[in-house]
Amino acid sequence: MLKKKLSNCFKEHRCSLELSEWIISVARKISHSQKYKHIKHSVKDILDNPLNPWKKYFDITIIFIILSSVFILIYEVKHPLPVWMDFYDIYIVSLIFLIEYILRLWVYSDMARDLVDEYEKSHFLGRRFRLWSALSRGLKKKLEFMVTPATIIDLLAILPAYRPLRVLRIFVLFRFLKLLRYTRSINQFVEVLSNKKFELLTLLFLLIFIMMTGAIAIYVLEDTHNPNINNMFDALYWSLVTISTVGYGDISPVTEMGRVISMIIILFGIAMISFATSVIVSAFSEKLHKLKEERIIDDINKSEEFLIICGYGQMTKMFFRHSDASRYRYIILDKNPKRVEEAIKDGYDAIEDDASRYETLSRFNTENSKVTVLCMTHDDVENIYITLNAKHISPKIKVVVRAGDESIVNKYKRAGADHVLLPNETASTMMSVAITRPTMYKAIDAILTGKNKAILDEVLIHGYSNLIGKYIKDIEFRHFKLVLIGIQKNSDMEFIFNPSPDILIEHKDILLIMGDKRSIQYFKEVNCKDKC
Repeated sequence: MLKKKLSNCFKEHRCSLELSEWIISVARKISHSQKYKHIKHSVKDILDNPLNPWKKYFDITIIFIILSSVFILIYEVKHPLPVWMDFYDIYIVSLIFLIEYILRLWVYSDMARDLVDEYEKSHFLGRRFRLWSALSRGLKKKLEFMVTPATIIDLLAILPAYRPLRVLRIFVLFRFLKLLRYTRSINQFVEVLSNKKFELLTLLFLLIFIMMTGAIAIYVLEDTHNPNINNMFDALYWSLVTISTVGYGDISPVTEMGRVISMIIILFGIAMISFATSVIVSAFSEKLHKLKEERIIDDINKSEEFLIICGYGQMTKMFFRHSDASRYRYIILDKNPKRVEEAIKDGYDAIEDDASRYETLSRFNTENSKVTVLCMTHDDVENIYITLNAKHISPKIKVVVRAGDESIVNKYKRAGADHVLLPNETASTMMSVAITRPTMYKAIDAILTGKNKAILDEVLIHGYSNLIGKYIKDIEFRHFKLVLIGIQKNSDMEFIFNPSPDILIEHKDILLIMGDKRSIQYFKEVNCKDKC
């Protein structure tokens, strides 16, 4: 008998090991699958990332489904539902909400990765791997997500609007509450109130205390005198209506002491309403500028290309003064509140923030947009920090910095700056040219500031350009009334001034041409299938 029991135990242990090994092998395949990771990341991005271009359409679809479901509930009160509408509400809407709920539960945590990590940890420490213990930890994470208020609302919203028992149709209201997840303004309102949670809870407890006190007093004093107060619930109802200063009049005190209590409760009610109003107003006043900044950042993150200008000083003012600012999407960042206020007064979009902090630049959509950072502060150390942060967030970010002197240029280059400007050196050079070669100075100034009809412009050669594979001599610049100043070869990033006619044009080369604005535009239209 003992031998048989041992044999059965051995078999059960072996089966358990085989099951564990099989589950771990499946978990490894899942966790190492790039396709699985990509799909999961894409789904999570659409569900949670406001910068994802598809999230807007997803949110609009869910909002439409929610509103249509609520409309059907209201319509059903007085009208018989058509079969298709009943089917849509019971099955289609519920199915969509169920799929959304499952997807949110799926992307919240990675059970496969957790299982593999736990198995490798047990193997490394030389201890026995307990499958059910590892699974329970993974399920606990899922359960933590399932008991959050938003997820509970999602779960109850899966229930269809129609039920044989009419009272259960109330579950459709949870579908309406789902709008909290997809309506940002409501979320911001809730967030503002949550920041004043202590004050509001204190007010609520005070309100409950005064309401209970007033209810007990009126119940004791007027129980035998007032025919409208028959129980404690009537007293509580009267107390709440009175303290809120609504005063329906269906229950009113008939004794002198009851009226005195009413007057006291009304005074307390006015005081608490005033206090609650001041708390909410102060909360919104504190949050208003931040909400405005978030709206500005969200708006600019939707652009395909934009500038982040760090610092509002003389260089930034000159940049806007001597260029067509309307052609750029931009945001000015400065940690000095006075300079931010000055920029806003000048009509520019600016927010108070420290651009040298990683958290500041990481708020921008550097993944899907072409971002250029202009470091215009007067502090070289701060500019270097900004450059390092920008390149750490994304190497694709283009960084243009101003340097105080030439000795620090190499430090900027090592930090990752794409272009380093020396305004003092440039100004002294232009001053020298203005004195020694005044005619050349006038020509350069006219070209750079756009005072002359002739302008300088860059033409980036994309893969769809007609110029790829041609030699310089094959391009009729004279036909377009243009002058080729030089070319930057993408292969070695070298700029060639007055290039040889035998130079071959390749993908991502940049032509620097000069001519009338209309001629340049015509040249781009003829030789590019899309914007050059």
